[in-house]
Amino acid sequence: MTCLEKDSLTLQYISYPNLEKQNHFTDEEECFYSVPEPQSGTVAERLFRFKRYQHAAIQYLAGGHHGASGIRSYRSGDSSPATGFCDAERGAQLSRYTFLRPYRSIASGKRTGYNSFYSYDSGLLSRYPITDSTTIFPIKNDHGTIYKLRTTLYGHSCAVYTAHLDYQNDTYYEVRGYDGNTWQKMAAPLTDTTEILKRNALSLRDEAIHNFMADAQKEIAGGSLVFLGGDFNEPSHLDWTEATKDSADHHGVVISWPATSTLQQHGFRDAYRTLYPNPVTHPGYTYPSDNPALAPEKITWTPNADERERIDFIFYYPHKNLKLKEAAVVGPNGCIRKGKRAPELSQDSFILPLDTWPSDHKGVWAKFRLKEKKSK
Repeated sequence: MTCLEKDSLTLQYISYPNLEKQNHFTDEEECFYSVPEPQSGTVAERLFRFKRYQHAAIQYLAGGHHGASGIRSYRSGDSSPATGFCDAERGAQLSRYTFLRPYRSIASGKRTGYNSFYSYDSGLLSRYPITDSTTIFPIKNDHGTIYKLRTTLYGHSCAVYTAHLDYQNDTYYEVRGYDGNTWQKMAAPLTDTTEILKRNALSLRDEAIHNFMADAQKEIAGGSLVFLGGDFNEPSHLDWTEATKDSADHHGVVISWPATSTLQQHGFRDAYRTLYPNPVTHPGYTYPSDNPALAPEKITWTPNADERERIDFIFYYPHKNLKLKEAAVVGPNGCIRKGKRAPELSQDSFILPLDTWPSDHKGVWAKFRLKEKKSK
C-alpha cells in the first residue's frame, strides 16, 4: 500500500483472506460482510475462523492502519493479492484488493467511496480516480494474475501493478524435501540447481513477469512512477546466497531465482532488501505467519522442514522525484518453523497487527519521499 503524507509516499503490500466469493453486504456494522461458515476441511477453515479474520481485514482497510491492505491466493485459489496507496494527510487510500465493491467503515458503517474495476484473483481499489485499468497477465487454469491501474499522485502519472504469481511448481519447497505441487514429503531434498530451475520453469511465473516488464517499460518510457507489489510464490535471489545457504533448510543451495533476478536486471529495486541488504540479520520472512487461534499443523505445509521465506515483495523503479525512506514487515513477529511456533529472532522491524492477524502471509510496508511535480 502507498500512503502519501504531504510530499511523501508509502507503499504497502499485505496478504489477506479472500472475501470475493462471499460478496454479500450486510447492514450489521460489526459484521461488514455476510460470510457463510466454511465447510470443514477447506483451506479457509484450516487457516482462519471467518468471523475473526473478517473483522481484522476490514479493520486494516477501513481503519487506515498504515493505509489499505490486500489479499493473496492460497494453494486452492481461495483468495488473492492486493497493494495500496494512502495519503496520510488526506486519509486517501489505494489498495489492491479482490473485493471490488464499496465497503463500510468501522466507525460509521458508511461506504467509503473507493474506485475499482472488475478483475479476478487479484485486483485494485483506489480512492484516487482510476484513469485506466488493464489485465497484464490473465487468469488461466489458476496460474496467477497481474493487473494494473493508472492514476495521478501529486502531478505524477503513476502505474500500480498487483501480482499473484503461479503457486504451482514451487521448487523452493523441493529444496526442503516437499513436492512443489502436492506438498507431500519427498524421498530427499532437491539440491541440484540446474534441475531446480528446470522444474521451476514449468510454472508460469516467468511468463507473468515478462508480460509485466513489457508493459512497465512503456510506462517508464512515458515518465510514470511504477510500483509492483505481490505474492510471487518464489523467493528472491538476494536471499539465497552463500551467506544463507545453511539457513532455513536451504541445504547448501545458492541460486538465482528468476522472477526477482529479471526485475533487478531491468532496473527495478526490491524496497525491503534495498534498505536491509543483509539477508542474515534481516531475512524479512513473510511466510508462514503465525495465527495463535490455530494449531501449527493447520498452518504449515512442511511439518518437518523450515519453510520460512520472503515471497511477498514491493518493487519500484527509481525516479528522480522518488526516494525510499523506510521499510518494515507487517504482521506478527512469530512464525511456524518445523511444525512448531517460534519467535522471529532477526533484526527485522515489525509493524504489529492490532487484532488477530488474518493471513498465513505477512505484509511489507515501505515509505518513500515523493516530490510534487510542479505544473509549468
